[in-house]
Amino acid sequence: MWLVAGLGNPGKRYERTRHNVGFEVVDALARRAAVSFRRSWRFPGDLAEVRDDGGRLLLLKPRTFMNRSGQAVGPVLRRKGLALAEMIVIVDDTDLECGKIRLRRRGSAGGHNGLKSVIAALGSDDFIRLRVGVGGRPGDRDMVDHVLSGFAPDERTRVDEAVERAAEAVWCVVRDGVDPAMNRYNG
Repeated sequence: MWLVAGLGNPGKRYERTRHNVGFEVVDALARRAAVSFRRSWRFPGDLAEVRDDGGRLLLLKPRTFMNRSGQAVGPVLRRKGLALAEMIVIVDDTDLECGKIRLRRRGSAGGHNGLKSVIAALGSDDFIRLRVGVGGRPGDRDMVDHVLSGFAPDERTRVDEAVERAAEAVWCVVRDGVDPAMNRYNG
């Protein structure tokens, strides 16, 4: 089993914002498998399980808000007895061009507060992360305002395509391994 945690902020106010593309990717994985998320009473998050011939995914959308994502990710990983190598964390990235995706075997938080929280909760940065580019902020805009904003129509089209590619990349990691997935999807 793999834990696939899409990071974002809960609630209607944050739907389809730049900061919530992690949620959008796990939603795409659930939609493709025709499964629904259910609120967990054990963990602060919504969970869905996907099974197919290629593997089994436990999808997680933390209900803790981005900056406290580790409060959901850590307990789920430990309770399910999964290794760090069996987890993929999906986040937005303002340093990537809108619509690009990038897989990494491990690495720093790169200034992303959701990743900082996960790393702190796990005591390690040795897990796979999948970043979805949401575009950098305009020079005069506050970063918080930027990541909590929606996309322009042309950006939305690119992000929707990136969300679908990211969902494919997750399955590629599970079925073929992280190196083949990085070769195929990093661009």
